[in-house]
Amino acid sequence: MSASRLRWLSCDKATAQHLHETLHIAPLLCRLLAQRGIRSFDDARRFFRPALGDLHDPFLLRDMERAVERLQRALQHGERILLYGDYDVDGSTSVALMFAFLSGLQANLDYYLPDREKEGYGVSMAGVEYARNSGASLVVAMDCGVKAHEAIAQAHRFGIDFIVCDHHLPDAQLPGAVAVLDPKQPGCRYPYKDLSGCGVAFKLAQALTVRRGGTPDDLAPLFDLVAVSIACDVVPMTGENRVLTHFGMEIINREPRVGLWALIQRSGRRYPLSISDVVFGLGPMINAAGRLGDAREAVRLLLSADRNSALEAAGALATRNRQRREADQSTTAAARRRVEEDPQQAGRKSIVLFDPEWHKGIIGITASRIAEYFHRPAVMLTQSGGKAVGSARSVPGFDLHLALSRCSELFSSFGGHAYAAGIQLPLENVPVFAEQFERVVQETMPPEAEIREIEIAGRLDFADISPAFWRTLRQFAPFGPGNMTPIFVASDVEDTGQSRMLANNHVRFCVRQGGGPVFSGIGFGLGQQFLAVKGKPFDLVFSLMEDTWQGERMLSLQVRDIRDYAQPCV
Repeated sequence: MSASRLRWLSCDKATAQHLHETLHIAPLLCRLLAQRGIRSFDDARRFFRPALGDLHDPFLLRDMERAVERLQRALQHGERILLYGDYDVDGSTSVALMFAFLSGLQANLDYYLPDREKEGYGVSMAGVEYARNSGASLVVAMDCGVKAHEAIAQAHRFGIDFIVCDHHLPDAQLPGAVAVLDPKQPGCRYPYKDLSGCGVAFKLAQALTVRRGGTPDDLAPLFDLVAVSIACDVVPMTGENRVLTHFGMEIINREPRVGLWALIQRSGRRYPLSISDVVFGLGPMINAAGRLGDAREAVRLLLSADRNSALEAAGALATRNRQRREADQSTTAAARRRVEEDPQQAGRKSIVLFDPEWHKGIIGITASRIAEYFHRPAVMLTQSGGKAVGSARSVPGFDLHLALSRCSELFSSFGGHAYAAGIQLPLENVPVFAEQFERVVQETMPPEAEIREIEIAGRLDFADISPAFWRTLRQFAPFGPGNMTPIFVASDVEDTGQSRMLANNHVRFCVRQGGGPVFSGIGFGLGQQFLAVKGKPFDLVFSLMEDTWQGERMLSLQVRDIRDYAQPCV
């Protein structure tokens, strides 16, 4: 595991001071606001009090008029509409959202999610055949489709129209759909480019609602699904995503739909749920349907109206997720051993591993874990359909999509973005790809991307962690990319003598500064660092979290690192 270094997040000190004088909150909290681009009282009001009025006009999306016109025509004539989504959380929530929305308009509906093992990612020829055989004349593809040139062309030959709701980077040429809704496509003047796939589907629902004389308030029952997609697809928690997630989390914590309620019960998570609870508790259970079985099971659960059957279905997904976790752990352990035991890996800046026995539904998770553990771009490949298929994950500061594009002549197909991608290539090309990808990484990886960084918001003494400070800090949520959980440094921290080592090199901390208050916390994988400083003062890198113990809520520390940092606060 590579070493880490602190990177102090800078801010405009004049802006932070102005916010302190205007908002009358702790100076450190004003620094956090300035780091997030908050410059004025009005900016802070929009940040702390998201409003549905902050949502953008859906008709700013290119092709939205055409999409609404085609969807209205299908509704008026009772056409069979097939809702097509990817097999992950974003795709499953997209299909559930559009099915729930259009059901209220008495639509003639069906839905389809591809088999991960047999069909792979995106709109498949098998899916087009299903549409044809089921009598669908319109397909709404969500979280996929922007690169489905051949499949959509085949559908057109069958007399089937497509509306694409996607958020991935398109090719230079768009597919021949009736409408392509994708804020990332050239010529699209939509002001917010980072919607999830479900978010784009929501904009279609919003546009049709506006056309029928409604308002965003009419769509409130759908916000929970959008929030789950935003959280689990790890898109930026800024702008419109922040607004949608804010209202979605309110619904999840106040009155979640039956399917999400059942998932919460089976996950063991407690109210109020945070974004972390959604990402690490609910998301993996939804994903487990498509990873190890049929993704339609997740959609059926999300659309369920009966609590007993929903609990039974959520229990089945929980069991499948445990199986997924066991497979993930064994695959990750095997991959780590291969890297650590291969002397040729020592000088490399990338990792490419192939094993025909690895499960196709697991390697994306494993690639993320390997990239994070070794802090190198990682590609995990297995065999499927006579080809090598796999997932790639990057590290902060390195554009994975650009690097893979320089190897594209070796691929049968690939797609993704700067930090994650999927690839498919002939088996005989795997060794060549591993060497070519390594050369590209050697040539293009910036030096600063080679070292793991921890972004530090500022110094925070334990004595300043008050109920008022925590109440305001909580309002910075929902957290995610672009609005990450703030990480602080406390200096001259001492062990009270009650800290203890746990299994797997974890530490249960019990620490204080001087004669101040005592805080407990957890530090994962920090056992060796703790033993090195035990018995002397040290600097602690941490974020704050709220725990419940015997019915009482208390603040504790999520310890990220322990070291003697001599860097000054910027």
